[in-house]
Parts: sequence; structure tokens; C-alpha cells
Amino acid sequence: MKVVLFAGGLGTRISEESHLRPKPMIEIGGKPMLWHIMNIYAAYGHNEFIVCCGYKGWVIKEYFTNYFQYNADVTIDLSDNQMQIHHSNTEPFKVTMIDTGVETMTAGRLKRVLSYTNHEPFMLTYGDGVCDVDINALIAFHQQHGKICTMTTIQPSSRFGVVNMEEDGTVIQFEEKPEDSGTWINGGFFVLQPEIEKYLQSNDLDETMWERQPMYDLAADRQILGYRHRGFWKCMDTMRDKEELEKLWLTNPIWKKW
Repeated sequence: MKVVLFAGGLGTRISEESHLRPKPMIEIGGKPMLWHIMNIYAAYGHNEFIVCCGYKGWVIKEYFTNYFQYNADVTIDLSDNQMQIHHSNTEPFKVTMIDTGVETMTAGRLKRVLSYTNHEPFMLTYGDGVCDVDINALIAFHQQHGKICTMTTIQPSSRFGVVNMEEDGTVIQFEEKPEDSGTWINGGFFVLQPEIEKYLQSNDLDETMWERQPMYDLAADRQILGYRHRGFWKCMDTMRDKEELEKLWLTNPIWKKW
């Protein structure tokens, strides 16, 4: 099953890094976030990717164009500019990179790459989040319910500690960053049927977020089911998030299944 990756946004909340490169190309442990996400899928045998490029898309294209030689032992004969590859550590990825526009919103980006999915079921996620979701279990869940869309849902942990008080204000307990708030949110990692195309037909699609009207319409038609993921999930929105992911990569890279 092919995987579509949103990788064209500006990443304004992490502008310290994104002014130089697209947000999915910001590195964690010396490798772009996009590489980490691809490896999550590849660990379950999914190696074909369609990248929705936009802002500084040439950085993504250059990275994968040169990836093979960057990860290989080579001999270069400068007299005739010939290169011999001795050994390569590259992954067996097939990466299609499509320019979906700098200003295009996510619904428009998805519409522009649908033809590359060969009108078959496919997966979709964002280029800035990692998790330890079981991709095969996610696909099995999707195939069992027969709806058009499956969305992985997660329960985000609070960034702040919680103070538990009695009615008169007496503090009885401090809870450090509770993880189970009872609220489920969109965690990305979708599985979609080809019929999703009929939800991507509006004239203003380039100004439409995938997370708005298309998903609202799916919900209204009862064509979207949430797959509850209770494990690890982390989105890289800010420099603080990047630093936390860097620390995890060195100590406990929970999302690493490869």
C-alpha cells in the first residue's frame, strides 16, 4: 500500500529551523523527520511514498536525488568524472515527489496527488509526527469496517502539571503532565479508500484544509472511524518538541521499529 506524506507547509511555529528547509526535513538524530516517518511504514513492508512538496520542495528533491551516493562507499575518477559504487546502506524506498504548490492547503495537496495512488487504497500522514502505531493492525481495522477513512486517534498528554483541589481550594494532589485526559484527537496515520476523491471536489480546495470540510463531510456521512492508539505519539511543532525528540532518539526511540 502506498503512503502519501504531507510535506509542503511553512512550519511557522518552528521558524528557527524551517526558514532554511521544510519542516519534515528538520533532523532528529542526524536524519530528517521525513526519513523517520518513512521507516515507521517500511518496518511493516510499505516502501512506496508520495511526498506532497511545497515550501522549499527542492530541498526534499535534492535529498532523495543524492541519497544513494551519500549513503554509499564510492570511488570517483576525476579524470573522466566516473563514479563506482562499492557498497550502499540505502533503504529500498520508492519516492515520488510532487510539487503541490507553496500556498496550497492540505486538501488541495491530497487532491493533486490522488492519481499517483493508482485509485487503490492508500495511507496518509503528516510529515512532522512519529508514533509507535502498529501499521498492520491499523490496516486490518480499516479493512474490517468497510468505511472510506480510518483516522488514528490519540490522547495527548498535557504540557503542564495538574492541580487537584477540593471545593474550598485545598490542594490535595499534584499530577505531573497527565496523559489520559479522556479527549481523543487526530493523530494522523490515516488509511483511505479511493472513494475519498468525491470528498475532494470543491472549487476552493486549494484553500481548504483536509482536516476541515472533507473530514467534516466524512463524519456527516458516517464514513470515518477512529483507530484508538494508546501508545507513543509525538508531533514536532516547536523547538521544544524537537529537543524532546532528540533526547528520546538518544535514550529511548520508542517509534523506532526498524
